[in-house]
Amino acid sequence: MSETRTIRVEALTRVEGEGGLVVRLTGRCVDDVQLSIYEPPRFFEGFLRGRPVEEVPDITARICGICPVAYQMTAVHALEKPLGVTVTPEIRELRRLLYCGEWIESHGLHMHLLQAPDFFGVASGIELAGRFPKEVTRGLTLKKHGNTLLEILGGRAIHPVNVAIGGFYRSPSKDALQRLIPSFEWGLAAAIEATHWVAGFEFPEFSAERELVALQHPDEYPMNEGDVVSSRGLHIPVDQFKATFHEHHVAHSTALHALRSADQGSYQVGPLARVSLNRDRLSESARRVADEIGFETPCYNPFKAIIARGLELIHAFEEGLQILRRYQPQKLSRLPYRHQAGAGCAATEAPRGLIFHRYEMSETGQILTAEIIPPTSQNQRQIELDLMRWIPSILVDDEQQVADDCERLIRSYDPCISCSTHFLRLQLVRSPAKEATIQIPSPTAVTPADSEMCE
Repeated sequence: MSETRTIRVEALTRVEGEGGLVVRLTGRCVDDVQLSIYEPPRFFEGFLRGRPVEEVPDITARICGICPVAYQMTAVHALEKPLGVTVTPEIRELRRLLYCGEWIESHGLHMHLLQAPDFFGVASGIELAGRFPKEVTRGLTLKKHGNTLLEILGGRAIHPVNVAIGGFYRSPSKDALQRLIPSFEWGLAAAIEATHWVAGFEFPEFSAERELVALQHPDEYPMNEGDVVSSRGLHIPVDQFKATFHEHHVAHSTALHALRSADQGSYQVGPLARVSLNRDRLSESARRVADEIGFETPCYNPFKAIIARGLELIHAFEEGLQILRRYQPQKLSRLPYRHQAGAGCAATEAPRGLIFHRYEMSETGQILTAEIIPPTSQNQRQIELDLMRWIPSILVDDEQQVADDCERLIRSYDPCISCSTHFLRLQLVRSPAKEATIQIPSPTAVTPADSEMCE
């Protein structure tokens, strides 16, 4: 007689957005995984059409409250190309400083309040604070310092309004930025301490080779510029991104899935990919800490992304300090330009991974087409494949524990689900008697893999 068991997790916790997951397995062999994002489409690409190019940075910033800078920076870089704008070295450096602020607030939050609870079996950062008050306070303070920088340079911490095509609407005063130096000096020491802390966590023995994709710049750690490279030898300019990667719709999700065009293969973006591909470009302190904790690269264990975030947190504070100390206000905060017809694309590195924008504009400066590919949609397929490999090792009679462990893996990617809509309700169904099936309402069908997916 067949037995059916169902586990439901109505919403994935400690991520931004909502979704579901469906897993089907036979015995301990996973047949199918669908990570379903069911938030309504948000239509940002659609309502950008017809807008003046000057409105794009402020509109795209509204896509995400955690990483608005990534959307703004990618938009202005893409729009500046057809407009013939090349910013000054001073403006470029301020843009990197703004990016440092976003990485600091995002990584500090995720490390301490969103992912760290998973390593201690607690349900929230509030519970974690009961056991580790010093560490959680440190994480909140780190985030605060990142937000303060965004307020000064971006106009406000959430959805900054000071970013413009050609530069900034207003340059910050020297005094305003120099007042941040003591807090950034504290932040650098705290980031080093935090990275040593998370490196001591007990990590699941889970590692599977996958293609890691990130930007790479010859002279600096990638944030807002570089070529697209991968752990399997890919090296292309950003304008070849669309010829190399493509998105496709899946019936069970409002988010598109990005795959490699050549072989329909999945890939991973984010801090683990960036550190693995650009370790030698990290700041001096970050490289030293990576050596001290014995962090091996390339790293294919998604749970260890928390360590990569820590290394990037160190880098952001160290580079931020260097820029703060040498900053001199410039008379010209924004370069002029004239509207003209054309198209441009760009990619930058959001805290969660590579983000790509492409725009076409008319001769009067109106947006004709817009395309935005966020990091979460690029990671979805790889998350599903990781779940296919992970679930056989965590199958127990306690269905809630299985659901919690699935969430734990998904959360290691720090998915921004609202950004990806164009999570976790879990259903675990076991049948027939000799075989088993796990169901979790979620988005993408995954082609069953080989025997490596099974015990």
